[in-house]
Formats: sequence, C-alpha cells, structure tokens
Amino acid sequence: MGIRKREYSTQQEIIEGCIKREPTAQRKLYEIYAPRMLTLATRYSGDRERAKDVLHDGFITLFNKIESYGGFGSFEGWMRRIFVNTALMSLRKADVLRNSEQIDYASGEMSDAPDAVESISSKELMELIASMPDGFRLVFNMYAIEGYSHQEIAKELNISEGSSRSQLSRARAWLQERIRRQNEGERF
Repeated sequence: MGIRKREYSTQQEIIEGCIKREPTAQRKLYEIYAPRMLTLATRYSGDRERAKDVLHDGFITLFNKIESYGGFGSFEGWMRRIFVNTALMSLRKADVLRNSEQIDYASGEMSDAPDAVESISSKELMELIASMPDGFRLVFNMYAIEGYSHQEIAKELNISEGSSRSQLSRARAWLQERIRRQNEGERF
C-alpha cells in the first residue's frame, strides 16, 4: 500500500499543516495564494522578475512566521502584510526612492474628469500603475490599494508625511494624465 496524501479541506487545516512544516500543506497554500500575491508584488515592483523574487521571499517569510498568525482577523490580510513588507524591503535595497522627489514632469494638479478611471479596463489600469515612477507607485499602492495612512507610509519608507502626500497627489495626476492620453489614442 502506498502512502496516502493528507487532504486539506479548510484554510485552518492548511495553516496547521504549514505550522507543522508539511510540504503538501505548504504547496496547497502556495497554489491558493500565489496568483494574488504575485499581482500584489508586481504592483509594487513594477517589474515581473523582481515580483517573482518578492513572491519567493514572501513565501519563505510566511512559512517561517506562520505560527505567529494568531487566528484573529483575516489570514489573507495578515499574509498581504508580509508580502507588502517583503516588497518594500526589496525596493529599499534597490534604493528606488532615491530620486522620487526630483520627478518634476507630473504636476500635482488633478483633472476634473472623475470618470477617467472608469473609461479603461482593470487590466489597463494595473498596467498603468505598474509603469508609474517608483516613488509614485509605492505611495499610491500603499495608500490607495492597501489602505496605509500617510503616517504609516512615512514610517515604512523613511520619508516625511508631506512627501507621502505629495507623492500620492503627483501619482494621481500622473495616472489621470496617462488615462487621458490613452483615451485620446496617444502613445506614451
């Protein structure tokens, strides 16, 4: 008789298996969450290859820290925090914020077209976000998508709250300008 593989039918069983370092549970967790975490990593890094590194490092961190998940709140939310932090560490190592304050070609003014984002697909929007300058993309992701406050962003990125607000304002203006151009059929 062969060895019977353990079936994991609930998230809790998968987590318990991962705590016990069971490869089948780890594989199952990876299969469930890797696509979402790769999307998150790509949003932050703006580069698919760097995102794959973040995904790899994030799962290593997750499997090493999974026993610290207390079962309170959303497991995916807890996991997302690990992947955001992993992406931020990767970007800090690459020193992507070094020149973020010198980006002058995007004004802080937002257009009056509130429905600009509604005119493009979610895939096109994600591609535009991924193509943002690094500082804009980091702050935009942390604030608009992950829900960090400017105070939290400032602490995580070692910048002032004013810089965080400025980067967000510029990111929004940059994004609206690119959407406007795309809607008018211009090339970037």
